[in-house]
Amino acid sequence: MTDKPVTITAPPGTPFTEIVREFDAPVAALYRAYVDPALVVQWQGPRGLSMDLKEYDARTGGTWAYTHSDPEGNAYGFHGVFHSVVPDQAIVQTFEFDGAPGHVCLESIRFEDLAGRRARVVTHSVFQSVADRDAMLQSGMETGVVDSMNRLDELLAAEGK
Repeated sequence: MTDKPVTITAPPGTPFTEIVREFDAPVAALYRAYVDPALVVQWQGPRGLSMDLKEYDARTGGTWAYTHSDPEGNAYGFHGVFHSVVPDQAIVQTFEFDGAPGHVCLESIRFEDLAGRRARVVTHSVFQSVADRDAMLQSGMETGVVDSMNRLDELLAAEGK
């Protein structure tokens, strides 16, 4: 477990969330963990769920799709499109849960270089409505995000050794 906080901001009455997390790793390593399929499967999603990465083409115009499955056999699919991928700087992508088709979220992921080989990731998500944003928050998103960020921190620490 890590002591680095994940900050999730969801201003009332707006269709936005912002997630911020710092890491003891350089920007290049953090960015690579977001675009390398072999690394994505190691940290994306909550512990206890397996990930079946169906496609992951992290380039401008590429697509992605994966399914998380729990031990009871329940499956949760997600997919999207990479609209812009700028190495070591930013990713803009869509995010859609297969269980709620048509409720697409636009995510802007920014990688910030900090002093001392540290980096920060900032994810700004725009939902189609406040109701969509609130439904995502009530779905247990915070638990999954915090767990994913902690898993990513562990992966980066292991990769850096």
